Amino acid sequence: MIHPSTQRAGVGEVKSRAGRRVIGLPRPVIEALETHRVQQAEEREAAAVLWEEEDWVFATPIGRPTHPTPDNRAWKALLRLAGVRSARLYDARHTAATVLLELKVPLPAVMELMGWSNAAVAKRYMHVNTELVTSVAEQVGAHMWADPDDEDEEDDGPEGALVPA
Repeated sequence: MIHPSTQRAGVGEVKSRAGRRVIGLPRPVIEALETHRVQQAEEREAAAVLWEEEDWVFATPIGRPTHPTPDNRAWKALLRLAGVRSARLYDARHTAATVLLELKVPLPAVMELMGWSNAAVAKRYMHVNTELVTSVAEQVGAHMWADPDDEDEEDDGPEGALVPA
């Protein structure tokens, strides 16, 4: 059942069960949202009977949903300021997924955070950059060609022998 306030264009239920989830937020984001909630309560009080209560996190001064154009303009300005190529705000999901990959977040956790129900989606969103490939190559090299003098003093059995775990 779709809530009556979501009957307008572009608003409805999430696409899948994975889209309805609890998410973790960094402390600075939580603090910014708490500040925003206080400011919105002040707007609600100032609007009095004009306020349209529809439970929007981001709303106009009378409680209606915000229009995406100002957010889109702010996003484009931020990209210009950062000196990066223009992209849709939705494309930031690719950046987020790639950052999670670089942080070595396990795929099941990434899937939960991103709301993916299928691991195949990761291939579309997570991009392996040159720095990550180089880092992996260095890690493999350090592991495969480690200096024997840097090894632990533990006895791993005869040299070259496989020891059961």
